[in-house]
Amino acid sequence: MLSELKGLNEECGVFAIWGHEKANELTYYGLHALQHRGQEGAGIITSDGESLHLHKGMGLVNDVFEKGQINSLTGESALGHVRYATQGGGGYENVQPLLFRSQSSSMALAHNGNLVNAFALKSQLEAQGSILQTTSDTEVIAHLIKRSGHLHLEEAIKQALGMIKGAYAFALLTEKQLYVAQDPRGLRPLSLGRLNGAYVVASETCAFDLIGATYEREVQPGELLIIDENGLKSTTFSSPMRRTLCSMEYVYFSRPDSDINGKNVHASRKVMGKQLAKESFVEADVVTGVPDSSISAAIGFSEEAGIPYELGLIKNRYVGRTFIQPSQELREQGVKMKLSPVRGIVEGKRVVMVDDSIVRGTTSRRIVRLLKEAGATEVHVRIASPPIVNPCYYGIDTSTKAELIASNYDTQEMREQIGADSLAFLTVEGLENSIVTEPSKEEGICHACFTGQYPTEIYPDTVIPAYKD
Repeated sequence: MLSELKGLNEECGVFAIWGHEKANELTYYGLHALQHRGQEGAGIITSDGESLHLHKGMGLVNDVFEKGQINSLTGESALGHVRYATQGGGGYENVQPLLFRSQSSSMALAHNGNLVNAFALKSQLEAQGSILQTTSDTEVIAHLIKRSGHLHLEEAIKQALGMIKGAYAFALLTEKQLYVAQDPRGLRPLSLGRLNGAYVVASETCAFDLIGATYEREVQPGELLIIDENGLKSTTFSSPMRRTLCSMEYVYFSRPDSDINGKNVHASRKVMGKQLAKESFVEADVVTGVPDSSISAAIGFSEEAGIPYELGLIKNRYVGRTFIQPSQELREQGVKMKLSPVRGIVEGKRVVMVDDSIVRGTTSRRIVRLLKEAGATEVHVRIASPPIVNPCYYGIDTSTKAELIASNYDTQEMREQIGADSLAFLTVEGLENSIVTEPSKEEGICHACFTGQYPTEIYPDTVIPAYKD
């Protein structure tokens, strides 16, 4: 929750289903389960075997779809998407799925992530005569597929995916087939499930739970799935690489009831909190978490430290997601609207405030002030992730280094800026040990925003200009 107030925002959520008579309704509910991953736009496209039917719009899923619109999306297969704009910015034209029609067949694309070489590829495509209709990097994939020269779509997709670099959980729907792919490093989560014979794909397993689907497995890095009337076919478009799943999926982005790479998010966050207590114990009377993503870590901290956990901060459920406000002034006002301290819990107490991350520091400063104004005698801030010192190029809307407080100040200076009595972060080693059961050459996490060790090469001339610092 805190992150949505301070500029750390999700990229997108992808949901697809093949072979169910209520594909439209199930996709609608699947997108509801993924709504936390994007609130700026939503779309669903269905296939009846002969034609593709699309409806999309700006806003939340409830705002975009009405009953009549859902009923008009006929067919037994569907692809849905919720979007938060990073690469390409906002606007209706960038809301996914993107639909491309041709004389032979049509295709719809949706993806979660970011292509680090999209800018270079766009320049190349434009030089070859392509006219891009959006500013989204998703459109680049469609042009690469159509320009590949392959008659078979599977081979065209493989060639296109071989040209792009970065993070992507990708789905493509035609009249006859559904294609699903995961980038060679597995940076973004993507799972496969089943529902009464139908195949379901989603960015998070919480979408399976909502519609009653059964989790089957993760889509593997470099894997391409082809689903049609003959069933499911698995192939690869890239040689195996060490998986480096985005650590922030566990820290903040994913819902606590989701399982990622075989690990429950809530359980992982509790372990982070326990590890944080081991590394940075402090004498206090009460532990509280910043709703909602920090609650699990706060409970873990409380259990390990032997300090009671209490609901010291209340979230107003009826205020919109304030990160979409453009000015810092409105972000600060958003904190006041979103959170209220519970005076009866914190007054006269030494409080440990557990949060998932600090980006600019403005929100942390305001929350510390709220707690002290409510009578807390001390506020000790504990962060269940390492300091964010580098921007992310893979689909998370982190700021440039100039705006990242941890890039410009040490821990003591940050403590003074936010007004806390003490401040400590989880170590990189503690984070990795909390997420990866058995670290190996085959499995790991991406912690580039903490360490600057990016799992893919980042070339200055291909990085999206908006991310340069």
